[in-house]
Amino acid sequence: MTDPRDSELGRPTERMPRVDEPVAEEVVERDDDYRRVRTVRTVCALIDIVCWTFAIVLLVHIFLVIAGANATNGFFQFIAGWADGITLGLDGLFTPDNASAATLLNEGLAAVLWLIIGALLTNLITRIALPSGHRRAWYRRSVRP
Repeated sequence: MTDPRDSELGRPTERMPRVDEPVAEEVVERDDDYRRVRTVRTVCALIDIVCWTFAIVLLVHIFLVIAGANATNGFFQFIAGWADGITLGLDGLFTPDNASAATLLNEGLAAVLWLIIGALLTNLITRIALPSGHRRAWYRRSVRP
């Protein structure tokens, strides 16, 4: 029960639920939304982590090639092995005379494409799977009366 003086003092007042109100259904609906939002955000976070990791590996390989790192080094070979597997088939797309420029163009494009793919996938998943109240609003136009 609330004290009638609360509304006079500016304190928020709570209404006690009536016995015939369906409280349990509302809790179940909110719980389902919470699980869906949590699952979708987890999947989107994993997609972001994978795509950013691939882009960073490609950028590190570009840096190592341009800087003239020792190609027989274990770290260089590890990064080069990863980079060969995640270039999205763009090896040899650009063929300038300089090998460093070719690596920069081909793997740089692949890195940018990984970031675009990640952004498109997460945007599509959130648009399809999340309720409208839980989506990020990139732009909202507000009209003032």
